[in-house]
Amino acid sequence: MSSTGQAELPAFVRLAAHPLRWRLMTELAVSDHRVRELVARVGEPQNLVSYHLRLLRDGGLVTSSRSSFDGRDSYYHLDLDRCGEGLRDTGAALHPALRPAQPPEPAAGPSARRLEVLFVCTGNSARSPIAEALLRRHSAGRVSATSAGTRPRDELHPEAVRALREGFGIDVSGRRPRHLDALADRKFDVVVTLCDKAREVCPEFPGQWQKIHWSVRDPAAPDPTGPGDGAFRRTAADIDTRVRHLLPVLATTGRPEDPP
Repeated sequence: MSSTGQAELPAFVRLAAHPLRWRLMTELAVSDHRVRELVARVGEPQNLVSYHLRLLRDGGLVTSSRSSFDGRDSYYHLDLDRCGEGLRDTGAALHPALRPAQPPEPAAGPSARRLEVLFVCTGNSARSPIAEALLRRHSAGRVSATSAGTRPRDELHPEAVRALREGFGIDVSGRRPRHLDALADRKFDVVVTLCDKAREVCPEFPGQWQKIHWSVRDPAAPDPTGPGDGAFRRTAADIDTRVRHLLPVLATTGRPEDPP
């Protein structure tokens, strides 16, 4: 309670209730974006967008990372787990009976066409195969997951294989990287780029109705901020969180009807 005896607004409400901040959070809820992209999407001046992004960062709801394609750029990412905690705390602050409902899952059953999701990074040796394996695991066959690279390596990075095996019990040791060109004639509903460089060259695919970007740092790249111990484990955990948050999007985002 405040000194006037009135209940104080929860921190999440104070941050999210501003109309522009809510719009920025909505844009970042599915895909990571650069400032200039957010400026174009919300139709507000860059200095105003940057100011509110800073408030969201200071409040712990948004993070930023330097683009691996152009180091002068940064990608902004909404921490959906922190948002979920804020929403739960907000509901409990109003009444203990208020709890968010369970999110829907992608459709299943013999009559439902499986969604086709493609993950793309540069080498197809760590980030995109990790995402492919985790989406297959979490969707339990309700989604068809594939991955490829714009400049694929000769083999999966052994630390990526290890991170999936030790962290999630998934064995991808028999998988080999594939080139994006090999999938040119495939139809994909959703294309997710996990690499800033791959995002710039990833083409549109037949039937594609949504393109998402996750700015995930290459765990094999040297880290200027410190030792790289556990980089693959942290990357797998980050991608696992993003994949779990993707599932409700796949279930609720409209897709054009398939042609007869």
